[in-house]
Amino acid sequence: MIDDDRIGPPHFAPERDMLRAFLDLHRATLALKCQGLTDEQLRERSMPPSTLTLLGLVRHMAEVERAWFRRVFDDHEAPMVWSDKVDFQAAYDASNSTRAEAFAAWEAEVAHSRAVEAAVESLDSPGYQPRWEEEVSLRMVMLHVLLEYGRHNGHADFLREGVDGVVGA
Repeated sequence: MIDDDRIGPPHFAPERDMLRAFLDLHRATLALKCQGLTDEQLRERSMPPSTLTLLGLVRHMAEVERAWFRRVFDDHEAPMVWSDKVDFQAAYDASNSTRAEAFAAWEAEVAHSRAVEAAVESLDSPGYQPRWEEEVSLRMVMLHVLLEYGRHNGHADFLREGVDGVVGA
């Protein structure tokens, strides 16, 4: 059993508040899926040939947060967290990683993303996506990151069930 203390999004709110609330819910969901597991359990693979692990997902989402908030609105040249180039696959290799290391990086990126988002004037404000070499709006960034969490939290559901049978939430 997992202690679920997530806060659900409001049923009515301005668009930006709603996006922010859903992002925070999905961030909390990823943390919830990892709750109470050892480093070894967090590194358990789903099934061959996949190398996907819960710890790899946490590392990957640190990269996503950095690529879409920090690099778009704050520092286009910021290095990625786990690779020298923009290589989201590199983050999945958590074989030598620990909960402390992965969560420290992810939580730092989430905090930075929240600060960046709060500082950007409006959902229509442009940022520059260096990978695409074009401008994108804050709205697009928030929706993209939200979709990334939704996709990977689905993976986290299956990974957690495979580790210890815990389902739901």
